[in-house]
Amino acid sequence: MSDLTLNEAIDNIYTSLRENNADIDVHIAALKAAMAKDGVKEAVFDPAKLAQNNRQGRKMMQSYFKKRGVAVGFKP
Repeated sequence: MSDLTLNEAIDNIYTSLRENNADIDVHIAALKAAMAKDGVKEAVFDPAKLAQNNRQGRKMMQSYFKKRGVAVGFKP
């Protein structure tokens, strides 16, 4: 699980979000590990790839990930 690249971990998050958050906590843990390995402090997501691409959806995602120790940002 922790041998994923940061981009692979982010892609897994997109897939999980499209599949009604299937295994989201597992994917967040893998993302956190990949971020630590690469020394990245914030995971940056493309809002166009999100299941709920609106302000409320993005804020909910940020809050959920923050509770699990992952800072989330979005591409402009």
